Amino acid sequence: MGPVTFMRLLTQFPNLQKLFANPRAATGISERSLQALLAPDWDLIARDLAWFAVPGREIVTIQDARYPRLLKEIPDPPSILFVQGDVNLLSAWQLAVVGSRNPSPPGRDNAFEFARFLAQGGMTITSGLAMGIDAAAHQGAMAVQGKTIAVIGTGLDRVYPAKHRDLAHDIAQQGAIVSEFALGTSPRAENFPRRNRLISGLSLGTLVVEAATRSGSLITARMALEQGREVFAIPGSIHNPLARGCHQLIREGAKLVETAEDIVEELGALAGVGEMPVEDEALVDQGSQALDSDYQLLFACLGYDPIEIDSLVTQSGLTAETVSSMLLLLELEGQVASLSGGRYVRVGH
Repeated sequence: MGPVTFMRLLTQFPNLQKLFANPRAATGISERSLQALLAPDWDLIARDLAWFAVPGREIVTIQDARYPRLLKEIPDPPSILFVQGDVNLLSAWQLAVVGSRNPSPPGRDNAFEFARFLAQGGMTITSGLAMGIDAAAHQGAMAVQGKTIAVIGTGLDRVYPAKHRDLAHDIAQQGAIVSEFALGTSPRAENFPRRNRLISGLSLGTLVVEAATRSGSLITARMALEQGREVFAIPGSIHNPLARGCHQLIREGAKLVETAEDIVEELGALAGVGEMPVEDEALVDQGSQALDSDYQLLFACLGYDPIEIDSLVTQSGLTAETVSSMLLLLELEGQVASLSGGRYVRVGH
């Protein structure tokens, strides 16, 4: 049964033992749910309880003192949370970071750096273990030994996508993995909107890094607004389709952010986020200062919008061979990213 039905039952039967003693006294439930109450699958329940008997695996009910207060405030809080990792982290101040599963290199870098900075200041980074922005956010937090939570749309005994098995293991060791779905639940499409409401519901605010106009990230952001939480969005190039979702959110009232400090100004006092480390205060592109005149010329022609190599040759006046070799060096130094179609874009600060 869903969380709304369960909460209705819990109102009728604060002591659930009385419900199981007389299931037919329950009102407002389906025949299928009634039959499950009349004849529970005790073997399945015993298997699940055995899985959670391992240290570091927890079942947290909505009546548990460890159940996060912010999540309890949403319209349809889950009755049970299954947790692997640090259960106390659920009540830590959190920022949700979400975005495209196929981000641009600058988008991935932004997710990593924002998460790294905020986690270093003491905020927990919450995301959904998906490809792209989610993974970069988790990795950014863990890069500074910060805390991160992955909210998943499967049972805790499943990892989706499968290639994130190692990432999930690291998160369980350094943070927590959370699900409202029972063991054995597979990654069905209808699970992920439910998962998204938990990502936003656990958090003080939601940061959207890159998102198309029709995406799960925008669903998460709108759920955050409905839950009375802050929504932040990073703007991008007008030519980048993955920036359009962020621009749409900004038009609808999301806060435009350019640096992690913008988020700290909004949430820092409430969440107790620390000051920016001294070494990060001056975000200066030190690499470009050391470049010779030709590199500086080429670098000046590069912008934050994608540009084809032919245009760079024309604007710089350098030969195609020279531009190609210089772009390779700049890419190796992390100052330039190559995109599809022979295009390049400036990254970093």
